[in-house]
Amino acid sequence: MASDRALMRDRGGGAVRTAAVEPGLEPGALYRLMAWLSPAYPVGAFSYSSGLEWAIEAGDIFDDATLRDWLDVVLSTGSGFCDAVLFAHAHRAGAAADNSALVAVAELAAAFAPSRERLLETRAQGAAFLEITQAVWPNSALDRLKRSWDGPIVYPIAVGVAAAGHQIPLEEALRAYVQALTANWVSAAVRLVPLGQTDGQCVIAALEQIVVATGERAAAATLDDLGGAAFRADIASMRHETQYTRLFRS
Repeated sequence: MASDRALMRDRGGGAVRTAAVEPGLEPGALYRLMAWLSPAYPVGAFSYSSGLEWAIEAGDIFDDATLRDWLDVVLSTGSGFCDAVLFAHAHRAGAAADNSALVAVAELAAAFAPSRERLLETRAQGAAFLEITQAVWPNSALDRLKRSWDGPIVYPIAVGVAAAGHQIPLEEALRAYVQALTANWVSAAVRLVPLGQTDGQCVIAALEQIVVATGERAAAATLDDLGGAAFRADIASMRHETQYTRLFRS
């Protein structure tokens, strides 16, 4: 599709020239998406490791290569993929103002956590995100979600509905969400292994195509496609519940 054209005036002689403006995310929408998924957004993400703390103590993760391999599996076949599927369906239900679909996906998401701590993690972040976003960036989609479903609202549901309510396209919102999950896991590992900051960023760079592919698969998935094969990661989140020394809540 041909790009739009915008007129631009040179500062000096007043000559007018044209420049291509590529279609993309509306600047205000991009601002909100970046704010919501920033480490500064107070949802408490920094206090959760999704079982990484146990995996590091058990010796499964001890350097950048083992962290990359672990996160590759979690993103492709574990909670990363499942959260992305739930996000996509919540976004579509919010955009369509479909109350029954909203309730169905919110209820399923609340039941889908593989351990008590993973449920605590996603419920606490979802509740914090919802409270803050309704206060700062309110929209009718979030109000509809709260009216329709009185159970726990987990994190991917809250963010997905908020993005829909602010007309942020699913593809961009989903990719940003999966990248933010990945960055938070890497941040936890940088502190726990420990890894250097440069090593952590190298892991994020190495996972770029996995993040993109996970978002694309999740966007095309049905709720029947939900399921995981990252068994060691699920076991890690269960074992963390009784881990003797802990810095993180999950």
